[in-house]
Amino acid sequence: MNLQKIYTSLFTADLAAAEGWYTKLIGRGPDHRPMATLVHWELFDHGGLMLSSSAEIAARGVMFLYVDDVAAERRRLQDLGIALGADIEGDYSTLAQVRDPDGNLITLASPPSRPFPSA
Repeated sequence: MNLQKIYTSLFTADLAAAEGWYTKLIGRGPDHRPMATLVHWELFDHGGLMLSSSAEIAARGVMFLYVDDVAAERRRLQDLGIALGADIEGDYSTLAQVRDPDGNLITLASPPSRPFPSA
């Protein structure tokens, strides 16, 4: 797997309050706001932090892995007995998801096709 980025995603009941708290903790506001229920920081070249008020995005542990080729990873993982769900065509990337044995959601994503909106 040729990983490009990884994001820790945390659930919050109050996105505005959490954004304020993490802005203080990190020392700056988020870099992107791709949707109303999600903000994220680019913390270093290969990873960052996401906060979401959506249970679908972050009700449990969640990991986003940006990969060069979702289809190639699908084939590789299928050969190992790990079946990804159907492709999800997002606004920026193609996604494919699977839950680990503990129910944590793992999302493989193609690199964004265009920059995310500024926060």
